[in-house]
Amino acid sequence: MTATDAPAPGQSPVRPGYRYYILAILILVYMLNFLDRQIIGILAAPLKEEFGMSDSQFGLLGGIAFASVYSTLAIPLAWLADRYSRVWIMTGALTVWSGFTALCGMAGSFTQLFLFRMGVGVGEAGGVAPAYSLVADYFPPNQRARALAGFAFGIPLGTAAGTLVGGLLADAYDWRTAFIVVGLIGVLLAPVLRLTVRDPRRGGTDAARTQAQTDAIAAAPVVGSGRAGYVAALIMLGLAAGALGLAALIRFAGLDIGNPLVFAFGGLLALVIGVSLMIARRTASAVLPKPSFWLLALGAASSSVCGYGVAGWLPLFFIRSFDLTLKQVSWYYSGIALIGGMLGIWLGGMVADKLSKKGKGAYPLTPAIAFLISAPLFIAAMNSPWLIGLVLPGGGSQVQQLTLAFLIFLLPTGLNLAWLGPVTASIQHLVPAPMRSTASALFLLFNNLLGIAVGFYYFGWMSDLLAPRFGEESLRWAIYTGMGFYVLAALLLIGASRTLKHDWVD
Repeated sequence: MTATDAPAPGQSPVRPGYRYYILAILILVYMLNFLDRQIIGILAAPLKEEFGMSDSQFGLLGGIAFASVYSTLAIPLAWLADRYSRVWIMTGALTVWSGFTALCGMAGSFTQLFLFRMGVGVGEAGGVAPAYSLVADYFPPNQRARALAGFAFGIPLGTAAGTLVGGLLADAYDWRTAFIVVGLIGVLLAPVLRLTVRDPRRGGTDAARTQAQTDAIAAAPVVGSGRAGYVAALIMLGLAAGALGLAALIRFAGLDIGNPLVFAFGGLLALVIGVSLMIARRTASAVLPKPSFWLLALGAASSSVCGYGVAGWLPLFFIRSFDLTLKQVSWYYSGIALIGGMLGIWLGGMVADKLSKKGKGAYPLTPAIAFLISAPLFIAAMNSPWLIGLVLPGGGSQVQQLTLAFLIFLLPTGLNLAWLGPVTASIQHLVPAPMRSTASALFLLFNNLLGIAVGFYYFGWMSDLLAPRFGEESLRWAIYTGMGFYVLAALLLIGASRTLKHDWVD
């Protein structure tokens, strides 16, 4: 056993087998997190038909309904996770989001479905930041990016499972059955998580440091008058986001303004944002003055506009532009998400860990390069008939077009997820160990408010905007316009590669 494996007083040593069991069950929980989050994408067609939604309305249902509470409530839950049991918090979160997913299958109106999706966001707010912190405390720094990349396998696994299981259940039964079944799976897993996962000593795998030193860092007073401005600005940003979210909820989503639940959720959202950022002020004061945090957070958020948005809309794109049925899309897109996503995430973490020996800047530089390659590959994959037509007259058969598109889609699907291991590992090293959950939640606030809320809505709004000119192909052109976010993400992460060494905390 090495020094970094030393257990806290009264704890047994962490065996390698148990360490990887922890990672496996956290991956499974994260898989359900994304399954419940992304299942709505494959159910777009039946949901739009059931409730008569436009693409813009569906974009709000998949975006702000989830992201508004998911992003903001994550901060108080992460703050609690930095002080109390991370495992208990994750267990409660898994139960809540799974229960609300099941309730989505019982929605009788668009308003009810919107509010139930907000409930899914409430639960999932407690599922990710504490898990980041647990992984960081079970794996030493030289394995951390790979371990976090392994944890991120939950994204392609969950996206693929949500697409496949949700689509097949909706095709065989109906969309309500799909929501109920996947929700109940999470409720059943929650007790297993609580009974088999231990909460390790915080910072136990970090560079040699006594517990007294670690506690002293966590308890150090906030200093520097300039930092108060950062915290105040963040609080104002949160309140503005809450107000905009409530306005969008009422104005664009077509909700019943007289429904008291609408005002209850809207008021609660604004309150949560304000309180969340106030209680996170100590971690905010430590991390917000660092340029690397802003560059990493905004870079990841820019990529997530495409990452979440494209993932949510591609199933409907395949139905409209490739003439596939719901069942066919379920198999087709789940294969792309699983194979491409798994390869991209693992390679991103592995490459960054190896290159980081030459400098910390490799962590953000690796995904920056991946994003620059992703954008043209997405466009190429969406135009497989044209590519085949360069070789075969008439563009070849549908099977040939779909096969070529599948193979090309694997590349950008993997590359656009390569940031997860390197960037989340970098965020863990911007603050001392006792602040990691809250720092991760602050990072996720930006990533998800912009990535999920804006990304999912942007493509639906742009599709409606372009529909008078392009008709059924408007979604294709909407996705084309979104590729510019990958370029912006790359530029921001290149900037982070130049500042990360100075901001790094061992």
